[in-house]
Amino acid sequence: MKLKTVVMERPTKSKQIPRPKRQPRYYVVLWDDNEHTYDYVIQMMRELFGFVEEQGMQIAAAVDHAGRAVCLTTTREHAELKRDQIHAYGKDGLIRQCRGSMWASIEPQPESD
Repeated sequence: MKLKTVVMERPTKSKQIPRPKRQPRYYVVLWDDNEHTYDYVIQMMRELFGFVEEQGMQIAAAVDHAGRAVCLTTTREHAELKRDQIHAYGKDGLIRQCRGSMWASIEPQPESD
């Protein structure tokens, strides 16, 4: 029986499979107001984002102190969904003058992040 010699070629740059381009990322930003309590923000973060209580408290504190907080960085479609869920979350039952849900927006993540 005669053995064959197999020569393996190294892949060249032209033969490499291009990687799919990564989708741009977006921030879901929660904005401060005087109509919602920390408890409301914590509960909303738990229900909508699956955060534990400590993460919800960090978001509530950031919103209170900085006027806004980034809740999530994700694809545009998912960010729009989460923003809409925040808008539909409803009133804070602990504050009588509360008129509705908190406000959120989405922003493109800068390229350098």
